[in-house]
Amino acid sequence: MSESQKDMWSEWLLNRRFGGNTERMKAAMDFLYPVRDKVLHNANLGENETLLDVGCGDGLIAFGALEKSKTAKVIFSDVSQDLLNHAQSIAQEMNIIDRCKFICAPAEDHSVIGNESVEVITTRSVLIYVAAKQQAFNEFYRILKPQGRLSIFEPINRFRYPEPSHIFGGYDVTNVSEIAQKVKAVYHKIQPPDNDPMLDFDERDLITFAEKASFKEIHLDLQVEIKPKNNDVSWEVMLRTASNPKIPTLEEAMSEALTPIEIKEFIACLRPLVETKRGVNQSALAYLWAVK
Repeated sequence: MSESQKDMWSEWLLNRRFGGNTERMKAAMDFLYPVRDKVLHNANLGENETLLDVGCGDGLIAFGALEKSKTAKVIFSDVSQDLLNHAQSIAQEMNIIDRCKFICAPAEDHSVIGNESVEVITTRSVLIYVAAKQQAFNEFYRILKPQGRLSIFEPINRFRYPEPSHIFGGYDVTNVSEIAQKVKAVYHKIQPPDNDPMLDFDERDLITFAEKASFKEIHLDLQVEIKPKNNDVSWEVMLRTASNPKIPTLEEAMSEALTPIEIKEFIACLRPLVETKRGVNQSALAYLWAVK
């Protein structure tokens, strides 16, 4: 299947989130490997156990589990058949296909999997795309065996949202704030702040979902950071990067919302800020793990 035919999930996960830049990809993986390790640590996967990785994507958690335990089996689950095909090809190349199973299903409906079927369920940045979050937790509980473990990671995008009108992506663009609002409107139209799954929950809601699903033991670790931007992302990479599968790149959003003169003014303000790292990163990340 050609790249142009791949669905939005695989196209973003394998390409658009990196802006076509290998250094950006390396930086992303440097961040994600510790996330993977913590999710798996909290999952406490044992020998000969089965792990269901919901929203497996490119297989970061799933392949990590297979490496961690040489006797464990993993069910790769995702809404994207393209990503499942990608993961299956990797599993075949690694000669571990006999320990893998692949299921195309949304997080909130795994009816193809029976009750009390697996010892561990993991997810990473999955619930931010799921409207029916409580139903997803209910499914996790149903599928887990007694004493089964759930381990998830989710960014809390509601943290300090929305940005003030003069801030764009952590950069102070006061001089072109009206133009910046036009670009923001492109993203808000696609993902309305009032009801989009990315913004309709925080860490307290995650605990509530787990409680309502009847998990008897629940832990949550919230990591909050506010610090100056210190990444080495170039202006060109920032232009061509989409921060999630559903939205355009900055370059695409500007082309849609702005006139050529406005684009020139916006770039004249924002580009020097990006290149000199005069911005602020604000993030909140939640790890939740629970026992049935």
